[in-house]
Amino acid sequence: MKILFTGGGSGGHFYPIIAIVQELNKLIDERKLVAPKYYYMSDNPYDEKALFEYNIEFKKISAGKLRIYSSIKNIFDIPRTGWGIIVALWKLFLLFPDVIVGKGGYASFPVIVAARLLRIPVIVHESDAIPGRVNKFAGKFAKRIGIAYEEALEHFPKDRTALVGIPIRRELTQLTREGAYEYLKLERDIPTILIVGGSQGAQMINDVVLDILPDLLNKYQIIHQVGMNNMEDIKERLTVIINNHEHISRYKMFGFLSASALAMSAGCSRLVVTRAGSTLIFEIAGWGLPSIVIPIPESVSRDQHRNAFNYARSGAATLIEETNLSSHILLSEIERIMNSLDLQGKMSESARAFARPDAGRKMAEGILDLVLSHER
Repeated sequence: MKILFTGGGSGGHFYPIIAIVQELNKLIDERKLVAPKYYYMSDNPYDEKALFEYNIEFKKISAGKLRIYSSIKNIFDIPRTGWGIIVALWKLFLLFPDVIVGKGGYASFPVIVAARLLRIPVIVHESDAIPGRVNKFAGKFAKRIGIAYEEALEHFPKDRTALVGIPIRRELTQLTREGAYEYLKLERDIPTILIVGGSQGAQMINDVVLDILPDLLNKYQIIHQVGMNNMEDIKERLTVIINNHEHISRYKMFGFLSASALAMSAGCSRLVVTRAGSTLIFEIAGWGLPSIVIPIPESVSRDQHRNAFNYARSGAATLIEETNLSSHILLSEIERIMNSLDLQGKMSESARAFARPDAGRKMAEGILDLVLSHER
C-alpha cells in the first residue's frame, strides 16, 4: 500500500498532511492492516523532522509559482514547472502509488498533472473558502474532495465533495495546562492573551501591539509570536517601549511557537489575536477560545479575507480589516472582549460549534477506502 502526499509552500499545506498520517496510522492499527509506505513530493521537505518522525519519504521535484500577475519570474518559473512535470511523471511511474493526496499550492501542480496522465487516483483537500487554482484543476477529476468551508462547495462537483474541516495534528487538538504556567513563566492570576501573526510573524500586527504594549501589560500577560526574522528588531524596540515598565516580566516574546509550546500558550490564554490562516483558525476553534482575526488584505490574499469573514460570521471571532487596524481600535476590541465574561462564553461556544475535530479521521477513512477499492 503506497500513499503519496503533495502540497507546497506553507505550513498550512504541510501540517494537515501530518495530521492525516496520524489518523491513517491509528485507523490502520484499528483495522489490523499492513502499514502503508508514505511519500511526500514537493519542491522542499518543509519540516524534515516531522517527515522523519512519521516515516514519510521525501521525493523532490522542481516547481514554479503560477502567478496571475505580470512578473519577470514567470519567465523562469514556467520552464521550471514543465521540468517538474517531467520529473514527477518519471518518479510516479517508478513508485506508482495507490493514491495521491493533494493539499494544493504551486508545488503540487506538477504532481497532480503527472497523476492525471498516469491515471493514478487523486484525493484533494482544500483548506480555504476560495479554492486555489491547483485544487480547482484537480477537483475536475479527483475521486474525492474534502473542503473546510461550505462556501468552497460551489467550486467543486457536489457528488464528490464533503465538508470535513481541516485535519489538525493530535498534539494541537487539546489545550495543555499541566506545567504550562511554569514553562512559560506566567502568573496564574493574571489573564493571558496570545498574539500570533502566522509562522513568519506579521509586521503590521507586531507594530500595533508594541504601540499598546505598555497599556496591555498593566492588566494582562502577553504571549507574542513575532516571527524569527523580527526578533532582533523587536528586542531593540522593547528597550525603549517597556524597559522601565513595572510589569515587563508579563511580556513573553517568541520567534516561533512549536506545537507543544503553542498548545501550552493556548492552554493559559483567554483570547487569541491572529492572522487568518485556515489551519490556525480551526486550531483556535478546537480550543474554544475567543479571537480577534486580522486577515491579510483582500488585495493580497482573498483566501485569508474569506476565511476570516466566514469565521467571524459564526460568532467565534471579531474581524478587524488591516486597513482599519490601529492601536486604538485593537486595544478597544481587546478590552471589550476581556471585560465581558458573558461575551467570552458566547464566543467560545461558537468556536467549538465551528470546529470539526474529526476532519483528519474523515480524510483518513476516505483515503484508505479508496486505496483498498483500488487494490481490489
